[in-house]
Amino acid sequence: MTPQGRHTIDLNCDLGEGGGHDAALMPLVSSVNIACGGHAGDADSIARAVSLARQHGVAIGAHPSHRDREHFGRRELPITPAGLEALLVGQVAALGAALGEPPHHVKLHGGLYHQVGRDRDLAAAFVAAMKGRFPAAVIVAAAGSRLVDVARERGQPVAIEAFLDRAYRPDGGLVPRGEPGAVIADAGQAAARAVRLACDGVVEASDGTVLELWPDTLCLHGDGPDPVGCARAVQEALIAAGVGIRVMQGR
Repeated sequence: MTPQGRHTIDLNCDLGEGGGHDAALMPLVSSVNIACGGHAGDADSIARAVSLARQHGVAIGAHPSHRDREHFGRRELPITPAGLEALLVGQVAALGAALGEPPHHVKLHGGLYHQVGRDRDLAAAFVAAMKGRFPAAVIVAAAGSRLVDVARERGQPVAIEAFLDRAYRPDGGLVPRGEPGAVIADAGQAAARAVRLACDGVVEASDGTVLELWPDTLCLHGDGPDPVGCARAVQEALIAAGVGIRVMQGR
């Protein structure tokens, strides 16, 4: 789908992860993904993040992950569809306890995000759990992933995500974090990518290949080298380009 003539896009950020920038980032984004006990987060950090998000009127989503704090949830660990459902339900419930209602959206974190995006059985288990317990919540998923396909087949709202501070491979996957150039630290470069993704639906891969993604939401990581400066540059560039920043809607 190519949303021609689009004039708004969502800007999301992973927060509640102990990065120390939550208060400064909240006014600069439209949606937040709050760590809820897997790679980071506990009842106190979740409550603080929810309070901040409500002060700024941003959409509040859950950010479940493998329970792997040692590696910040970035490793891909063995998991079954049933295990995925248990992880999802338990962590989203932790956020729900602070919210008093279901989350606006759910975005998986790190290794789990990539596993579910590739594996149709895991994607099906994720969507089934969402439809059964959080039917109105938007699933945030990578462009071209199996998760997008399964969510659409089964009628669960899904928002396609693109990353502003991560480099892409020519096949549409992300350059692994351990490789040179995987993380984009330059705020100007991230801002230029944001405008091109919002206006033209494309991003340039590491080898110069132009990838057509047409995202609904753009992600900045809250634990980057300068997340606040990067978010501010992105916000200013989008507004200057005539693109409004608005909470994601599933499609």
